[in-house]
Amino acid sequence: MDTDVIVVGAGPTGLMLAGELRLGGARVVVVEALARPTGQSRGLGFTARAMEVFDQRGLLPRFGALEKSPMGHFGGVQFDYTVLEDAHFGARGIPQSQTEAVLEEWANELGADIRRGWELAKLADDGDGVEIVAATPEGEQRLRGAYLVGCDGGQSVVRNAAGFGFPGLPATRRMYLADVTGCAIRPRFLGERLENGMVMAAPLAPGVDRIIVCEDGTPAGDRPQAVEFDEVAAAWERITGESLAGGAADWVSSFTDATRQASAYRKGRVLLAGDAAHVHLPAGGQGLSTGVQDAVNLGWKLAAVVRGQASDVLLDTYHDERHPVGARMLMNTRAQGMIFLGGAEADPVRKVFGELMELEEVRRRLAGVVSHLDITYDLGPGTHPLLGHRLPPRPLHLTDGTQTTTTALLHPARGVLLDLTDDAALRETAAAWADRVTAVTVTPEEPEVFSGATALLVRPDGHVAWAAGGGTTGAAVTGAPRATDAEIAADVDSLVTALHHWFGTPEVA
Repeated sequence: MDTDVIVVGAGPTGLMLAGELRLGGARVVVVEALARPTGQSRGLGFTARAMEVFDQRGLLPRFGALEKSPMGHFGGVQFDYTVLEDAHFGARGIPQSQTEAVLEEWANELGADIRRGWELAKLADDGDGVEIVAATPEGEQRLRGAYLVGCDGGQSVVRNAAGFGFPGLPATRRMYLADVTGCAIRPRFLGERLENGMVMAAPLAPGVDRIIVCEDGTPAGDRPQAVEFDEVAAAWERITGESLAGGAADWVSSFTDATRQASAYRKGRVLLAGDAAHVHLPAGGQGLSTGVQDAVNLGWKLAAVVRGQASDVLLDTYHDERHPVGARMLMNTRAQGMIFLGGAEADPVRKVFGELMELEEVRRRLAGVVSHLDITYDLGPGTHPLLGHRLPPRPLHLTDGTQTTTTALLHPARGVLLDLTDDAALRETAAAWADRVTAVTVTPEEPEVFSGATALLVRPDGHVAWAAGGGTTGAAVTGAPRATDAEIAADVDSLVTALHHWFGTPEVA
């Protein structure tokens, strides 16, 4: 093998995956058709959960000052996302080009091999590995890896070449996006629905406005098409009556509301992540954020498999966990499109939806959906309320009195056993996995958040895989009396089962 994993595509998903694989000890080569980044930025931020994921790897400071927006929308109906604890509408105003630059620098620092100007031409999975043929400036190149992951976008060459099913709904409308200069444009932050379509506008920088134009009756196709600024300006004027004459565009693009999802995220030794696995109407900045979370779910698992620490059973959990998440995202973006972009026929739906939005429980549910804070995996038996959920970012105190956080402990992308009651038996049990799981005794500043847990096993992606003690009330206290010997033995046995399942066979007997 030339490498353990070949990643096709150097967008946010591919670069995040490259970093995760390197943290897991896997060799990785990223191949990217573009000789250099375009500098274009369809995405302008990321969700609350994606922000937490970046924090789990210590990446947030690299983005500089971040503006979190408490106010967001669902289908154009504005509401306060902080109705749900920890939720917000995400980090706003971060160009995708900046996100890619941050992730590429990080992946390079970790030792990822990023090869630009490599355009995938062929791939073959022979059951023992995957070989690709790529066109490069130096001529045809071949590369062989144990696994290959397609992170090459909605028109994925990997997905097509490997024969993945990609069912869904074809596009019904085509939309334009442009960053316009030289025009005075009235902001329409949440969009404005007019007789012939919908437009959005927001200032990006002095003299630069991002506009989105959705004209009713525009012919659509699944594939985005090349577009010129004159076409965008003409559609804008037909909808708004306002002229963009004299203006220009830094760049223009088109997109559609096609909604499709790969029927499987893995086929043999080839896997998909990000837009290669799911395409949808952009709504709430969820696409980039979902791709990053795909990468963080997959990276540590795939690294463990190629290092011989885990079997394909662990790798299969990638599809099992992320495919339902992708399906739910497609559902909510379609719903938003119907509310946001529908014509007069959608007025009754908008009216009913507006009434439902007056209910706090509805606002809480939708805030969780778009922020991605409500993502929960079925991680096996157990009744603790945190099981399967992401561990919230909270301050902790170590036994030496120093402070840390739940996210800081995840920076190395290792598993973490949080011992909340100074339980030597649990720490000794986890010691056999010390090369991949860190056991640490801590006291939480906000014990109520841990719902009475005495210990938690947290996966590298920040989701709780096992919990001891607890319930819906109560708080763990370091040094508190333990349960009976039988209950302690049961905790140890269940922890061993969880460690074997998520972290493989220990090297220490």
